[in-house]
Amino acid sequence: MTLVPSKSYSHYPVMLTESINNLNIKKNGSYVDGTLGLGGHSIEILKEINQGFLIGFDRDSNSIKIARKRLSHFSNFELVHSSYTSLASTFSKLGIEKVDGMLLDLGLSSFQLEDNQRGFSHKFDSFLDMRFDDTDEGLTAQEIIENSSIRELTNIFNEFGEERNSFRIARAIKESKEEINAESIVKIISKKTAYKYRLKTYSRIFQALRIKTNDELDHLELFLENFTNFLKPEGRIVIISYHSMEDRMVKHKFRELKLNKTLKVLTKKPMIPSQEEISINKRSRSAKMRVGEKIG
Repeated sequence: MTLVPSKSYSHYPVMLTESINNLNIKKNGSYVDGTLGLGGHSIEILKEINQGFLIGFDRDSNSIKIARKRLSHFSNFELVHSSYTSLASTFSKLGIEKVDGMLLDLGLSSFQLEDNQRGFSHKFDSFLDMRFDDTDEGLTAQEIIENSSIRELTNIFNEFGEERNSFRIARAIKESKEEINAESIVKIISKKTAYKYRLKTYSRIFQALRIKTNDELDHLELFLENFTNFLKPEGRIVIISYHSMEDRMVKHKFRELKLNKTLKVLTKKPMIPSQEEISINKRSRSAKMRVGEKIG
């Protein structure tokens, strides 16, 4: 399988070949793409199933719209504008009990990162929204900053960004008289960080704000607690993560399920992208894939 981007969007599904191979797809199987994005993984799953069914979840309504168009030549799928944590309610509505496989490609899609209006990237001067679903009534990243104390903001940067200069940056942000937006945050980080560390610090701070805004780790934790209830025996779970917090959560839950004789762990160590893929898609460089199989 050759890695090919969408012609309309700068979109490379991360570890696409590895994902499809490890799902061990059955022609008449049913599958969940819990992080649909623009549908890159889902397209390949649908190519493999003819009498089967795919359910795709995404919290971003814009992604759902684009993915629906890209999948329009298939008929055996359902797209759900919701988090992958809503398996129970969705399965109930569709009359499905369990599926043969699930895929999560966590984090941010290239489509979202390249959107210069939503505040996901430090490269654009924009309002700090950062909500995956901009119709959500939850707080924006800007509102989280405004409502947080220096200590609370430091904790956000520490916990979700693992940034060593969290306190200095948090204090500078809270003491700043400038309007809070992507540009002002970048300026503050630049003043408080040595030049050679700035790029990584930008990424860590913006990552931390995004994770907090969307409660990403809470969603993952809830999914990990329940996903085996919705997998058939010998059903596969494939999870791609991009930072150490997510990967640790997946690793520990897989280990626990293995000890409980609920899950066979098929990856002793996480799989990582090939150098060829990394050279084509730099976003994939931090990806780690873990795979499990439901026992009886």
